[in-house]
Formats: sequence, C-alpha cells, structure tokens
Amino acid sequence: MRALLLAFLILVSACSPQAAGGATSSATATTAVHPASGLEVIPLKITTPTGKAHSFRAEVARTPQEQAKGLMFRTEMGPNEGMLFPYAKPQLLSFWMKNTVLSLDLIFIGEDRRIINIAANATPYSETPIPSDGPGIAVLELNGGRAAQLGLVPGSKVEW
Repeated sequence: MRALLLAFLILVSACSPQAAGGATSSATATTAVHPASGLEVIPLKITTPTGKAHSFRAEVARTPQEQAKGLMFRTEMGPNEGMLFPYAKPQLLSFWMKNTVLSLDLIFIGEDRRIINIAANATPYSETPIPSDGPGIAVLELNGGRAAQLGLVPGSKVEW
C-alpha cells in the first residue's frame, strides 16, 4: 500500500507546474508578452481578396478568464495591435462591449481562417450582443474603424 502511495506521489509531483518549471521558464523567456495584459503576443497577418497584406501584433486571450476580460478597461491600443480570441472548435460566437473603453472592430474568423463578418465600430460599454454570421474559430479585435481603413472584408484570409 505504501509503495502504491509513494508511486502516486512521485507521479503527481512530476506532472505539477513546479516540476515543469524549467522548461516553461525558458519557453516564456523567448515569448513576447504584452506589458498591459501580460498575454502572449503573436504575429498575425490578414490578406484581402485583392492580395493586399496587413501585419499585426495580437495579444492572445486563450483561457476563459483571459477571454472574459479581453480589452476591458484598456484606454489605448496601437494601430497595428489587436487581441485574438481563439476557440477549439467552430461555434456561433457573440461578444459585447461591457466595460470596454475603446471602440472596436470585431472580426469573426471561420474554420477556413477567412473573415466571416466584421462588426465595425462597436459601441464602448454596450451590453448588446454582437454575433458572428456563422460558426467561427476566432475573433480578432482591432481599433474601431481600422478594418475599413485597411480594406478588410469578409473572405480576407487571416494567418497566425
């Protein structure tokens, strides 16, 4: 019985975050992190149907907690910055602007990594749901008006 308990404790401690700390620390050291959110920042590119490409640096909100907070309370975001909300499987998506100071463009992205629809200039602080026009695997938030300024339209290809 003691041998089983000891084996179990060794197994559990080997799988704990502390046991993996060395590998996690070195991976984090090379990962860009946003100073305001603490989220990982990745390169993201959108190519319009006409072939015009636009590059962004996107914070990635992966966990339900990160996604729930999103860009709430943020007062600024650079013109080529955004926040990406990825999902494991396609689903109808809906966002709101509760506690969001900035006007945002919500770009809904389908399983084929093409823009489904864009909710332009979403109203700050609004609790009205903003839905996708079909099942999506991600939402990209950009500064309000940025999608129109760059000519982003449904069908544009999104890569990350």
